[in-house]
Amino acid sequence: MKFDGETSFLTAFNDEHGSSFGPASGITARARRLALIGCFRPRQCGIATFTADVYDHLRATRPDLAIDIYAMRLRGNDASDPAAVAGIDEGDSNAYRAAAEAINASGADAVWLQHEFGIFGGPAGDMILGLVDRIAAPLIVTFHTILAEPGPDQRRVMEHLVAKAAKLVVMSAFGRDTLVGVYGAKPERIELIEHGTPDRPFVERSLLRASLGLGDRPIMSTFGLIGPGKGLEAAIRALPAIAAQYPDILYRIVGATHPNLVTAEGEAYRNSLVALAEELGVADNIAWENRFLDLPDLLEQIELCDIYLAPYPNLAQITSGTLAYAVALGRAVVATPFVHARELLADEVGILLPAAESEAISEAALLLLAHPDERRALQARAYARGRRTAWPEIARSFAALVEEVATVPGHREPRRMFPAFGAIRALSDDVGILQHGAGLVPDRNHGYCIDDNARALMLVNASPSIGDEEYGLLFARYAAFLRHGWNADRGVFRNFMSYDRRWLEEEGSEDSNGRTLWALGHGAAHGRSRAHADWCAGLFSQTAALAAELKSPRAIAFALLGADELLARYSGNAAALAIVERGGALLHALWKSARRTSWDWFEPMLAYDNARLAEALMRAGRRLASVPIEEAGIAALDWLCDIQTSEAGHFRPMGCEGFGAAGELFPFDQQPLEAWATIDACATAYRLSGKLRWHDRAERAYGWFLGANDRGAVIASSATGRCCDGLTRHGVNSNVGAESVLAFHLAHRAMADTFWARGTAKDTGANDVDLQSEPYAAQYPS
Repeated sequence: MKFDGETSFLTAFNDEHGSSFGPASGITARARRLALIGCFRPRQCGIATFTADVYDHLRATRPDLAIDIYAMRLRGNDASDPAAVAGIDEGDSNAYRAAAEAINASGADAVWLQHEFGIFGGPAGDMILGLVDRIAAPLIVTFHTILAEPGPDQRRVMEHLVAKAAKLVVMSAFGRDTLVGVYGAKPERIELIEHGTPDRPFVERSLLRASLGLGDRPIMSTFGLIGPGKGLEAAIRALPAIAAQYPDILYRIVGATHPNLVTAEGEAYRNSLVALAEELGVADNIAWENRFLDLPDLLEQIELCDIYLAPYPNLAQITSGTLAYAVALGRAVVATPFVHARELLADEVGILLPAAESEAISEAALLLLAHPDERRALQARAYARGRRTAWPEIARSFAALVEEVATVPGHREPRRMFPAFGAIRALSDDVGILQHGAGLVPDRNHGYCIDDNARALMLVNASPSIGDEEYGLLFARYAAFLRHGWNADRGVFRNFMSYDRRWLEEEGSEDSNGRTLWALGHGAAHGRSRAHADWCAGLFSQTAALAAELKSPRAIAFALLGADELLARYSGNAAALAIVERGGALLHALWKSARRTSWDWFEPMLAYDNARLAEALMRAGRRLASVPIEEAGIAALDWLCDIQTSEAGHFRPMGCEGFGAAGELFPFDQQPLEAWATIDACATAYRLSGKLRWHDRAERAYGWFLGANDRGAVIASSATGRCCDGLTRHGVNSNVGAESVLAFHLAHRAMADTFWARGTAKDTGANDVDLQSEPYAAQYPS
């Protein structure tokens, strides 16, 4: 869905889906966008080569797929490829956060991370987690190393990535089994996609032989960045035995010294290998190619050899790009039994050594040199095996994976149908409403809380469709819970009660006390009869003194909202007016002191029920006839709605993973409470100003329940009245608790009462003008 300043969200939504229904399409009309994170050309390392291959071949396979490269770099001034939209300095934690913000702003449909230890900053590369936690799009992680015996930091990073990713890509069965057995990954989230390889015709004799003057010399080669973990000492020690029978054998060691090793000690390690060859008398049998090869050059160098040798002593290595290339190019492969080699060379595709031992290396090389027919048969089997990993095939698998992760399910949910009240009844018993659900069944293990019973009382008083008999029963049930929760000795409400009706504390939290006052004030304004309203107003007045001790901004806001509601019916209530005056002054002062450039808010961070702060300030401003206070509330809500709108235009509330993180919005986990709070606040702003943008924003927040969200997942159903407990990065949290169900019902009530029941200017085609709609404005005499 696309819209701009001239087209409202609601208009665009209705044009696409119809005015009475939520999202109906499965795949969006716009082209997919993928954020690809990893080392990238011109950086010289295996991950950079792999990421570049993925980029090139995905573009060839899916030209409609927009791919944004976020390139890891050692230093800020490192060279960059034009395909890279941004660089991430590996040691700068702020760079990871900035990249996450850029990815979210781009509207990426999926994020694909190439993970390898050593390319990210922090202990075990944990700085990458700062990016992963902040992205809204589904995450794919390709693991290039999977340790069966990780250290504490390595385990922490791996488990975090496993928990956050929608899909985990491994290149071996061993990697898959290790993710499940060691890191607790869910098998259904793992995809085994082998390392991609070039799709080239088989070359029996390379043309490079002539240009390099090598003639018919038998050639054995090892490739990759040079370092102590390559097993080169064992290979060099094997040469005397090979040279004794084939004096013209040439062992080509192709690759630059690892840059980290050069930084630490220069070329000392390479020089030690040269000295070893001279000591053994095989210096003339070795050719050194001390350079990093680009891919075309590397492939030609692999085609040059008769025997590809991978003598790696680290048997836990799960991927080797050059090994995959050698098999795909039909070389005769000799390798130690490291993980990738064991799987790729199965079924006699190559020769597996028992270990990185010189004698075993020489025996395997002599066998292949002495029996050319057997060597050619081995090459044919390798080339045939390589067709399965040709990049066009692998790219199609990757493209399908990206599409699977990015595609959101299609749904049609009634938008204006009142939610069935059966969900409320199912969660309630003769004590009150139970807190939590285990799936869709109430969970008695967690008992009750005054927070939810306060919300339930609000819903009952806001629902004219409930029959009088049921209204009386439910009012009494939830009101009695609030009354029983009052601890007169402490002057506060209790909050939590076990299922066996025992209070679990003497004092509830400030927030729970503020919410209870809110529900009582709301009941005073909306009680169906004067008797019901008077009861609520009476308990409010009896307990209102607690509001003077509240320090939590949200608790102050909740109490203010209740007081303002009560004053609409009991305009002379001095206690309620005092709460509005104190709360308005405190919140306004908080807003003025905390706001700064690009952060127009009451606190340096966001948490839960955020929109309630702005709503309370708007209500206080109108009640106290203070234009500055009212305008401050509207400005704060404007800012909040803007940052909680995704690039694609849907509602993206602050996620609970980021509660307390200064100056940031974390996308998960998203909770129904935030959508309801935003709708209520937008309804207040609309009633005060008549501006149509508040209807747009309320519709956007309500659409979150019905599938207009970061995962295209339906959270709530009007047909059943149930609402799930939130949206995680993996989809819906399927538990159905009281807070979520009540938030959905109350959000629908706010939409119906403010926008749908009598129609707005948007419905009638009027322009965005000040309406001062009735009857709300009448509550505030000028």
